[in-house]
Amino acid sequence: MLINRMNRMLLLGAMASAVFSASVYAQATVDQVMAEGEKRADAGAAEQRRVEQIADQTIDLLNDYNTVSKVVDGLVTYNALLQRQITNQEEEMAALNESIKNVALIERQIVPMMTRMLDSMEAFIALDTPFLLEERGERLERLRGMMERSDVSAAEKFRRVIEAYQIENDYGRTIEAYKDTIDIDGVKQEADFLRIGRVSLAYQTVGGGTTGAWDPAAGQFIVLDDAEFKNQVSHGLRVARKQVAPDLLVVPIPAPSEG
Repeated sequence: MLINRMNRMLLLGAMASAVFSASVYAQATVDQVMAEGEKRADAGAAEQRRVEQIADQTIDLLNDYNTVSKVVDGLVTYNALLQRQITNQEEEMAALNESIKNVALIERQIVPMMTRMLDSMEAFIALDTPFLLEERGERLERLRGMMERSDVSAAEKFRRVIEAYQIENDYGRTIEAYKDTIDIDGVKQEADFLRIGRVSLAYQTVGGGTTGAWDPAAGQFIVLDDAEFKNQVSHGLRVARKQVAPDLLVVPIPAPSEG
């Protein structure tokens, strides 16, 4: 009986030991599984962070790409506009070069023409009514001197020649009073001259002592003794100086002659 009891106790002890060992083993296995699960969870979280980081980088790269694409599109448009401008400028340069060639040709032709124009003006002044001869002669000499200057462009020379022609043209439709000297019986006297266009040129000495007018047929000034002419010339001088209102004037005009 005693032996059976001891065997039962040994059997129970062995069973208890086995159960304890199994319990300890099971606990260790659970701990390992949990630790492994935590590792996997941490690894998964890390992978998720990497995925999110890559996604963010992808979004940033996409935004950069879109921005660069817009810049490139703008540059393409801008370059196309610049190319059109360059093409237009090249065409303008070609036209300017052609114009420069033409200007050189025109300049070679226009300088002799201006010289002939000045010769014609000199001849015209010599044949014209003799008013403001000193002033007109000085203007002509200035123009001739300008023609020899290299620092004045051909365009400026032509402008001044045309301007002189315009002044001569204006003389034909204006009225003017000016002072000058005249030779009367070999004596130089100061006189007031009245020019009415180119149709009449009269004078009256200072004080009104002598009145005369230019006679184209005779080619000289003649003295006018008619008191009415004297009064009209005196009145015309005041009109030309704008001292009185314009009025009808009776002035000596040469009779027309056959051409």
